Amino acid sequence: MECKHALCSGFFRSLCKQAGAAILLSLVFISVNGQQKAKVSSENNNLLWPDPVTNPMSSLMLTGDWLPAEPHDIDFNELPRVPAEHSVVSDVRDVNGVNQHNYLVHYGGKFWIMWSDGPGVEDKVGQRVKYATSKDGLKWSEPRFLTPEPPGSGKESPYYGTRTDKGFRYIARGFWIRDGQLLALAALDEAAGFFGKSLQLCAFSLDKNKETWKDVGIVFNNTINNFAPKKLPTGEWMMSSRQYNYTTTGAHFLIGGGKSLTDWRSFPVLGTSDELSAEEPYWWVLPDNNLMALFRDNNKSGYLYRAFSIDNGRSWSKPVRTNFPDARSKFSGLRLKDGRYVLVSNPNPERRDPLAISISNDGMVFNKMFYLVGGRHIDYPHIIEHHGHLLIAFAGDAKQSIEVLKVKLSDLDKLDMGRNKDAF
Repeated sequence: MECKHALCSGFFRSLCKQAGAAILLSLVFISVNGQQKAKVSSENNNLLWPDPVTNPMSSLMLTGDWLPAEPHDIDFNELPRVPAEHSVVSDVRDVNGVNQHNYLVHYGGKFWIMWSDGPGVEDKVGQRVKYATSKDGLKWSEPRFLTPEPPGSGKESPYYGTRTDKGFRYIARGFWIRDGQLLALAALDEAAGFFGKSLQLCAFSLDKNKETWKDVGIVFNNTINNFAPKKLPTGEWMMSSRQYNYTTTGAHFLIGGGKSLTDWRSFPVLGTSDELSAEEPYWWVLPDNNLMALFRDNNKSGYLYRAFSIDNGRSWSKPVRTNFPDARSKFSGLRLKDGRYVLVSNPNPERRDPLAISISNDGMVFNKMFYLVGGRHIDYPHIIEHHGHLLIAFAGDAKQSIEVLKVKLSDLDKLDMGRNKDAF
């Protein structure tokens, strides 16, 4: 039996066709902003299409004929491969350094990239932020320091290259174009773990004529963001926030940034949770102007969690574990100019390899997943769109190199899930 009801298009219809009369959907109409919407009332609503208002508890985030019943069984190495140009911006393997936390922006006619650069393995005393520029996204200038040396971090210091409450580090946090001015954000704290009690988010302003950076002060105390602020439908700015004791306070979102750099209000997503250890939130605006946020789960479920907001980030639905696989790694996404959404992540739950790009028409459910780069430890992606291309920055070789892929959208559009990895 195939359902012919107009509301049962797409995924609903395929469910009805597969299960016939065994699947009974009860539709209740509710009023949302003056419009009538159908709310699904079913024991299986977690299997049905998500909606910020009528079905925020849906777990569906990945679908397609190519998808195994258990998403962890995807053969990630056999995903269709994306053609791309590749460049290395910085490589510190020969000095046993660390390069990570990559962020891109296009400003003033060229691309800018920033990242955390430090001694040892990760986030130790003396870590600073570096940057480079490029006209085409492939040939990059020599790296230069963006931030000064943090307190107590000189190489003569006994604390250099260690984690201690007596030395500090900077952590790259992204570019923010505010009122036409390019700002670079960086967190500063004691290198005592994740994170120190002196944690603060700082801003540096670009002098375009001299190409130098001026410290313009603290944006918010006791916070580290995940990505730079983005505009809400209201015109306000919003960014994620974690406090130094975020394992007990949970993830927050900061809203404001209009009147001044320090004009922010903090709104929690959730506090402590036995089910979810929320990490590195990412959010975007959906086609209906509601918001969706995704969370890495440090409780090792191997899946992304998702929550919705229908009041511009002031409150959020309870985060739900989706069926989108994840390696407990940072991810990045955006809405393309043509309206589609892309998400770059490490979907293999076993390791941070490969890096993949997934595509969605509505920003909630993805039906394509393509292989970008792999065969080694790769993580911390950031993606931007510019003039028919995607630029994707990432940390390679176990966080010891900063690299960039340049992908033509037209090449990405030629791929489909029916083609094997050797299609290009």
